[in-house]
Amino acid sequence: MKPVVTEAEVVITHEDVDRAHDRVRVSAARARRGFSSKARLLWLLVGPGVLVMLGENDGPSMVSYAATGAKFGIGFFLPFVVLTFCMAVVVQEMTVRLGAATHRGHAELIFDRFGPFWGWFSMIDLGIGNFLTLITEFIAVRAGLGFFGVRPWIAILMALVILYGALMSHRYWTWERITLAAAIFNLIFIPVALMTHPSWHSVGHSFLTWQPLPGFNKDVLLIVLADIGATVTPWMLFFQQSATVDKGMTIKDIRFGRIDTVLGAALATAAAIATILATAPLFAHQMTADNFQAAEFAQALQPIIGRFGASLFALGMVEAGIVAAITISTSSAYAFGEVTHKPHSLNLPMGEGKSFYAVLTLCAAAAAAIVLIPGLPLVYVVLIVNVVAVLAMPPALVFLFMLVNDKEIMGDLVSPLWANALATAVVFILTSAGILFGVSIIAPNIFAALGGQ
Repeated sequence: MKPVVTEAEVVITHEDVDRAHDRVRVSAARARRGFSSKARLLWLLVGPGVLVMLGENDGPSMVSYAATGAKFGIGFFLPFVVLTFCMAVVVQEMTVRLGAATHRGHAELIFDRFGPFWGWFSMIDLGIGNFLTLITEFIAVRAGLGFFGVRPWIAILMALVILYGALMSHRYWTWERITLAAAIFNLIFIPVALMTHPSWHSVGHSFLTWQPLPGFNKDVLLIVLADIGATVTPWMLFFQQSATVDKGMTIKDIRFGRIDTVLGAALATAAAIATILATAPLFAHQMTADNFQAAEFAQALQPIIGRFGASLFALGMVEAGIVAAITISTSSAYAFGEVTHKPHSLNLPMGEGKSFYAVLTLCAAAAAAIVLIPGLPLVYVVLIVNVVAVLAMPPALVFLFMLVNDKEIMGDLVSPLWANALATAVVFILTSAGILFGVSIIAPNIFAALGGQ
């Protein structure tokens, strides 16, 4: 007797067809031998790791790095930033394995393994944090284009057009390539740094010795913790795992997923270090980012590197805000679809992915509208975003660690003992740093007891 096959079991969606086409190309490249085939395979599989790392080099992060260079110059913070991106690689590699092994997004796994309460908690927690962060991304776009005299509403409209334009293909592959093309402009900070003619002897000395060390006080601690927060945030976990699934990556692709993640971290590290080097000449002026206006850095650099260099810096801030707005809003839409069990893929046409595209569109549009409010208290918004990130990071990291060590869903891909030890150290450092950052914001005077100023 033949088994009964229901209609639901044989339905092939538009999403399935598009992803199958992508997998055929991957299989064809894997079947061939030679360097060119390996290079093509990497080209086909690269994407989520580069996007998540360069996407995290967002407006607030680049302002943090700019403030680091302006306030402390070249020294301890150059190798320290490299260390933070190494921690990011450890964390994000776990999301690659989770996505490839389970073919499910981060929010969906939390919902299924820990129950609806924690599933909704993680989604709402992420959604609030993402929305507030989106506001800061559009602030960066507005400030960067403000350097060129562009009116705020035009600047925001331009950012939204780029964001929505990337969605029009209804193909993950096309969306990914368009976003990657935009993200690579994060490297624009490198020529800006070169225009300042940094002392390479001092740069080498700082990497070898971590000197000069800044004195311990509240300002130094805040910059240290802010730079950590500029490297690993909860949305990255959700985005890369969901993008890995949407891309259709399998267990065979994990090695390339790791290469993708390391490549993204290397590019993002180069841009971050370049930003510190670019603003290091402002060290003598003790410039800060208190008003969160990226254009102020461009204006301050203009006498040093000229109008062209300052323009590149401002454009870099615009790119950072736009790419982060694209990836962060997408991570919110992924999480919503995973928890509500609604279709959630960039391969979906509008008609089949109404809720997915609605969440993505509304989050971005609402955040953009808030930025246009006259007299928006920028400092207050940034502080709120930091506090929410502090509250969101510990549970996100704990869930990730528990999931990647769940034998039932990971099988032989659970982390080995040495990897768990390394991941535990990273989770402890990031969680402790996040808590300290939150304490420093909520009760800044507490550091006076430690000798701060």
